[in-house]
Amino acid sequence: MVVLITGVSSGFGRAMALELAAQGHKVYGTVRRDMPAMPGVNYVNAEVQDEESVRQAVEAVMQAEGRIDVFISNAGMGIGGPIEFTPMADADRQMDVNFMGMVRFLHYIVPIMRRQGGGKILCFSSIGGLMGLPFQGFYSASKFAIEGYCEALRLELRGKNIDVVLIEPGDFATGFTASRKSTLAPEAYEAYPTYAESLKSIENDEQSGLKPEYLAKKVACIIKKKHPAYHYIIANLEQRLSVTLKRLLPQPLFAAILASYYKLK
Repeated sequence: MVVLITGVSSGFGRAMALELAAQGHKVYGTVRRDMPAMPGVNYVNAEVQDEESVRQAVEAVMQAEGRIDVFISNAGMGIGGPIEFTPMADADRQMDVNFMGMVRFLHYIVPIMRRQGGGKILCFSSIGGLMGLPFQGFYSASKFAIEGYCEALRLELRGKNIDVVLIEPGDFATGFTASRKSTLAPEAYEAYPTYAESLKSIENDEQSGLKPEYLAKKVACIIKKKHPAYHYIIANLEQRLSVTLKRLLPQPLFAAILASYYKLK
């Protein structure tokens, strides 16, 4: 299969590109800068915030292969900190990269798959797209947006042999933690005394999380399925349980549990 993955320079994207190429798929991955070669992976330059760049990337794959069987929207970034102390420019970029970056690619991918008679679309949401995470509010908002968009797109493509699948990872040990831009304003720590402790807990969970290669193998299995599920939560047992608890428990009780976990007062 011809697979296009956004954001393959590190983390999930790199792991998926290597795994799928090793399994014999024709893999194309978007990058924003020159990168060392990866076995079996073809690089395509693209900036998800630039529509013309996105269009050219999709066109390059189509010129080379004539089709795109699987599209994996993986590119993303994260910001952290109390919502009220988040600069508007950072909030705009968070939503533009994570949500609109996906939308820009799908603007060109969906018509291709519809014309070729089928395909698979995998979009990366998060556990944070299923529950609002404290001090990661805009990150959660971007993932909630992905959830809603994909739910609608799936219905619109009903009967067109195009699967729309949401991947919802928990905490993984990737470079995401180091690259997150977190608010360091002294006023934020003063207004929210538990912020520093919560941020430390968040980072510890990520750094001690599952390895991206684990997720890559799961994704490789998903794209082979004739009828994949709508959602795949790929996380440790505790995080999968938290999603179930949110569905079952009264909202105030679940909020209290989440607040305790993040050491909020």
